[in-house]
Amino acid sequence: MNWIRRASEVLDAITRTQGDAIEAASRLCAAAIGGGGVVHTFGSGHSRIPVEELFPRYGSYPGYHPIVELSMTFHTQIVGANGQRQAMFIERMEGLAEQILANFTLRSSDALMVFSATGLNAVPIEMAIQARKAAVPVIAVTSLASTHAAPARHSSGTRLADHADVVIDLCTPAGDALCDVDGSDVPVGPGSTLAAVAIVNEIKVRVAELLAPAGTLPPVLTSAALIGAEESQRRFEAAYLDHGTRAAAVLRGAR
Repeated sequence: MNWIRRASEVLDAITRTQGDAIEAASRLCAAAIGGGGVVHTFGSGHSRIPVEELFPRYGSYPGYHPIVELSMTFHTQIVGANGQRQAMFIERMEGLAEQILANFTLRSSDALMVFSATGLNAVPIEMAIQARKAAVPVIAVTSLASTHAAPARHSSGTRLADHADVVIDLCTPAGDALCDVDGSDVPVGPGSTLAAVAIVNEIKVRVAELLAPAGTLPPVLTSAALIGAEESQRRFEAAYLDHGTRAAAVLRGAR
């Protein structure tokens, strides 16, 4: 149980050290969602996973607006067309984030949450830069150990954490992998996905706690096992319609 033990230590570190940052992020998200807006969410590489964890899935609700580029997150081909060489190259391309965000209307009443384990690649950094130019609050979820373990790659010499209003540390080590293994000169078993998923679920629950008493919590996707098939389907449809309304409001040219 080597990896589970080490992963538990990461979660313990998040619990001990990231409470204030998670609360600040939750309040930014609650303000955006409770006001009828969105929290844009972006990740490249495996940092796509917490984007999908936020919405849509059971126990989640609209208000989180996923922005995911397949060119940087489609991993299963590995080699050949749509392979990893291309994906890793693309996420380091300066200027691409501006083109991605050209599809959307950035409103100061919304927010942006950017996930990047290293915080070094150009696209997530520039997503944050472009959002802040539009006065959109930025939440960065990144590993501070990893981001400071290597030289900055962006031409500005900056990292994702330099362009955020709130920084949440994944508390994972430089290089991400958690476990030393006899016979291997490098560690095995990354921890950043588990850490990011734990953080976004903590935010999701805290935002619900802030919105529900005010009656502004959007419909929650709920299993038929809990509320019956008919009610479950009704809430799914209501959530999809809610999401569509919010997404249309920020899609540039939709109105």
